[in-house]
This record gives sequence, C-alpha cells and structure tokens, in this order.
Amino acid sequence: MKEKLIGLSTLIILGAYAFLNNKEVEKISVLSIREVMIPMGDGIKLAADLYLPTNISSGDQLPVLLEYTPYRKNDSRGSRYGLYSYFVTKGYVVARVDIRGTGNSEGRTIPYEYSEIELNDCDSVIAWLAKQNWSNGKVGMFGISWGGFNSIQMAVRKPPALKAFVALMATEDLYQEDVHYMDGIIHIDSWMMSNDLSNAMPGAPEFHMDEEWLRNRFDLEPSMFKYMEQQRDGPFWDRASSRDKYDQIQIPGYFIGGWYDGYRNSLPRMLEHVKAPVKAIIGPWDHYFPHDAWPEPKIEWRREAVRWFDKWLKDIDTGILDEPRFAVFVRDWHPPGPGVDKIRGYWRWEEGWPIERSLKRTFYAMKDHGLSMEPSKKDTHRLVYKPSVGLEGGGPVMWWGNIPPDQQRMDDYSLTYDSQPLDSAIEILGMPVAFLKVSSDASRANWVVRICDVSPDGSVTQVGGAAFNGTHRNSARDPEDLIPGKIFPLEIELHFTSWVFPKGHRIRLSINNAQWPMLWPTPYSMTTSLSIGGVDGARVELPVIPKADRPVPKFQLPNEDPVLSDYSSVNSGNVSGYAEIKSIQRDEQSGDAIGIATNTTSYRYPWGIEHFEEKIEHRTSDINPAETSVIGTYALTINLEGRKIRMEQNVELKSDLNNFYLNFIRLFKVNEKILHEKEWNKTFQRDFQ
Repeated sequence: MKEKLIGLSTLIILGAYAFLNNKEVEKISVLSIREVMIPMGDGIKLAADLYLPTNISSGDQLPVLLEYTPYRKNDSRGSRYGLYSYFVTKGYVVARVDIRGTGNSEGRTIPYEYSEIELNDCDSVIAWLAKQNWSNGKVGMFGISWGGFNSIQMAVRKPPALKAFVALMATEDLYQEDVHYMDGIIHIDSWMMSNDLSNAMPGAPEFHMDEEWLRNRFDLEPSMFKYMEQQRDGPFWDRASSRDKYDQIQIPGYFIGGWYDGYRNSLPRMLEHVKAPVKAIIGPWDHYFPHDAWPEPKIEWRREAVRWFDKWLKDIDTGILDEPRFAVFVRDWHPPGPGVDKIRGYWRWEEGWPIERSLKRTFYAMKDHGLSMEPSKKDTHRLVYKPSVGLEGGGPVMWWGNIPPDQQRMDDYSLTYDSQPLDSAIEILGMPVAFLKVSSDASRANWVVRICDVSPDGSVTQVGGAAFNGTHRNSARDPEDLIPGKIFPLEIELHFTSWVFPKGHRIRLSINNAQWPMLWPTPYSMTTSLSIGGVDGARVELPVIPKADRPVPKFQLPNEDPVLSDYSSVNSGNVSGYAEIKSIQRDEQSGDAIGIATNTTSYRYPWGIEHFEEKIEHRTSDINPAETSVIGTYALTINLEGRKIRMEQNVELKSDLNNFYLNFIRLFKVNEKILHEKEWNKTFQRDFQ
C-alpha cells in the first residue's frame, strides 16, 4: 500500500475490504473510506484514511475533522468506524492519520510524544486537508488521550485552517499530570512499557520487514529511555505543555473529561484561563469515549461535538454558546471496588469556573484522630514509612481516578482523621487542598493525601487524592533534599473531584508516604511527623457547593453504531483496559511485597487474529525500599494465513539508593523463529526521586 496518492484511485466501501481479503464488498450507502498518502515537506508520506459520504459529488465541499495518533489506523478501523460514521452522516469528512514512523506511515518512529517532528507534520496535514477539492478549507481536530493532547498543542500553534477542536481525556500539563511523573513522582505502568511494541511493528496488512523497517522502527531506542532522563520539571516538558500558554489558545475548544480518568484537572483550568470560547463536560467515566464508556451512564457526546464544529466550521448558529459553559456529573456515594459499573449521581449546568457560590470549608486534624471544623490542641503524630502501601488498596495502577478497592487496607498504615457522622449531606466540587506541617528523618520523602467517604458499614470509598514529592517543596525544577528533622509546610492541591457525602457518613483525611505501585517509593526507611492542632496544624480545605437551582443538560443517549463485519473483539481483556493486579505476595520477614498484574486481549481483523498479552511484576521492600523493581513482559502475536508473526518486549526497571537501571529487550519472530533481536541498557541517576 505504498502507491502514490492512492486516495482518488482507491475507493473502499464500508464492510469487508476487497483489497485486503478479496471478499465481495458489501455496499452500504453511508460512507466510503479512501486511503491516501499525505506528503510532508521532506518527502516522507503519512498514511491516512479518509471517511467520506458515499453520495459526495464533484464540487461538494465539506469541513474536515482530523484525528492524529500513532495508534495504527488500519488496526483501528473496526473500533473507530462507528465513531467516525456519526460525523460523516452529519456532513463531515473524517481523516485518521498515522503519525510519522507508526502504522502505515513512512519515516522514523517519533522519538517521544509531541515532538516538534510530530507537530510540524500536523501543520502540513492540516494544510493538505484544507486544500483538497472536497474540503471547504476548514479543519477541526479531535481525539482522546494522545489525540486530545496534540489537539490542544495544535491550538497553541494556530495553523490557519484549524478552526476548532474537541479534546477528550487530555491535559495541558505534561510533567505533573501525564503518565511519566504524576505529581512529580516517577510512574511506570503498562502503557509506558508497551507503547513502543506496536510502534515497532510493521504496518498491516502486509507487515513488510526490510532494512528500512529495521532502521526506522525496530532498532530505535524506546521512548522510555528519554523519559527517564527527564525526572524533574523543565524545558523538555515545557515544549508541548500549554499550562503557561493559555493566552496563545485562540481557537475554540471543547474539553471532555471523566471522574475516573487521570487527566481531568485540565478542565477547570481551561475554563478559567483560556479567553477563546471554551466549553467542558465531565462525566462518570474512565479513559473512554463517553458514548461507549465505562462506568455508565453514557452520553452521546458526538451530538455536542457536532454542534460545536457546526458553529465554527459551518457558521451555523447551533445555540451552543447560549448554554452554560460547564456540564458536570455530580457523583453520589457508591461503595468501593471496581465492580461498580454504574455511578450514582445527576447532571447539572454550571456557568463556568470557578463556581461563584463555592465555599471553602476547613476541617482540622485532631489530636484524637478526629476531623473537626475547630482546631484541637497541638500535638505531633508520627508515621513509620511502609513503601508497599497501596498494593492492596490501589486497584488498577494507571493513575488517580481508577475505581480502587476498599481503602481500609491502606488506612491501616496511614494517619487517618475521621469526622463525626454528618448531620446532613455535603457536596464538594473542585480541588480540595491539604495544608500540612511535616518533617522526615530522611532526606527524601513523598506525602500522599486522600479524601475518603466512610459509610456506616465501615467501608471506605476513595473520593480524591494527590501526592507530593517533598524535594519539590520549593520547586519541581530545582529540587532540594529535605533537612532531616526540620519541619516545613506543604500545600497539596488534590486532583479535581466531585462527591456528595450522605447524611450519617464520615469524611476521612488519610496521610501516608507511599502509593505503590502507582508511584515509585523513596529509597530510605524513615519516620515522618505531622504537626497537629492550632489554626496552622494539619487540615484540609474542601470546596463545598451549596444547593442551588441549576438547569440540567439534556444529553441524548448514544446511538447504536454500525460495525465492520471483519473487525471484532474476541477477548476485550480487563474492563479498565489496563493490566490490573490479580495476585499479591507478602513476606513479612524479608519485607518483600509483590503484586502481579495481567491482561490479555484478542481481535479479529481481515488479515488475521491478533493476540496481546502482558504480565507485570511490581516488587518493593518495606525494609529496604531502595530495592524496588518493575518487570514487564509483553507479546503481540498476529496469526496470518500461512505465517505467524510475534513481537516480544521484556522490560525491567529497578533501583537502588542512587540509580535507576533500565533494561529493554525486543524480539521479532516469524513462525517461532527469532529473526531480529535488540537490547538496550542504561543507568540513570536518581534525580530527587
């Protein structure tokens, strides 16, 4: 499929794909797919699928919606077809483009996320789309996760043809809130270790392997090495972050987030700081498109996206700017545990952010471990560091937001402070702030703060939380070791949350020094102290929302999407989409604590069946936390007619007192025979981690 501009010469009608599997094409009068190669300035061509109405005529000109990611457009046709078909039926062309060096695009695999190469190419893609004879010259971007990130970044760059964007489950703060250094602390998860696996694969359906593929993909150093070189905030993270560039976002943006997604903090910041027209929705979802989301309830977000794009790309007054700017799903209490499939709560509109009627209500940690609106007598509470805290209570280890198990197992090794049973319900919406006066007898320490709901039956549901790298107390760019024994203040802004604490429930403030395996442990055994009492003692400020009559958004239920018959899920894996801890082993004598996370998925494509499997061993020690490791094994097997290809990656990151050690082995097999093998090893100094 390396033909020159095969776009106008190859028309693929939805259904089974004749050019792939020689089956009879099913003619369905909704859309067609054209595969094109879009030229870049240096001669490299990027592979794109164009989804167009089947009845488009010569002279018809439609706006274009672009999703631009490295996640292999050919493989994604099945999962994205229903999504794109909705937009096509509303009068849009949709372009799905593989980033340079990924999927079916030419060139070297991008060295890391959101590089200048990636964004410069996107400038060229947008310009090319605007100039086509079926285009009206106006382009909108949209995407979830990676595609949401680069939509925001392109809005900062302001290419002339880009008129609006919709960013789902994305953030503008790459250091503090992406998956590499959450809250300033190293984070290693399934995505971090496996992303390069699919990027290194040749493109489907040919899976052509030659010297160019080896040079441009297989033999390239995995991006994880680059991220390990950037353990503190600074220019590397600034290059594509928009946190200090809000005034440069002059393109209308619609932001959609989920309470169980890790990127939700960006929504209130965008509403508050961006001067261009901005709207936002936050619902009860993990990292999913809301029309196909977990947990439920789902909504037809695409209707809102079409209204947004119609306004800016078709000059139609859809009334969307007459509505309030922020649609919020207010979470009611639910029991702990990932078995919750539908979140209790209700929708309402808010005018924007901040919410004017919001009240700051302070709760003080008490000497007797209560939580009160009046400060107590002064005291000092001490906590012995247990690095493995979080193993039983952390749940899926992706980020802050996943629905975790009952928090009592974590609280057994935390300092906890409980309010009296509430006389009436309390709603919070926003970022709670914890004010702590702490000290440590070691030079490195993290603090983890959680807000929980303790129900009358004793179960503990996590409401919100955040961590803080103590060496970043003055600056994440210029960290400083702690002075053992010296008391210093911390102000920790917890991640964006919504919750209604019911009458009779208790509010709990929990404080500890670890959240394993989501966050890498600090290396020294230690005891930390927390100052209690007085107006400047440990306390949490909750953003309480008084009741008020507010309009309710009238979202539609999702449409039933069409499907492609030759694309199907055989095994969709864990509901969260990530490797989840399935077994825990503890040795109290040695202090070793091990969590084993697994996941498997299988998909059927026109060219064969793909099977993905992963296993991650998370190991730390409560006696010697410097000796911590994560070992991931990954395999992507594709069974083709007469050929089986398999890509394997074995990744080990381990630490001691002074260093991290990263070992990365990649294998490529055909019919069980190893054809290519590559290994990388590197040592990285611990940079205040």
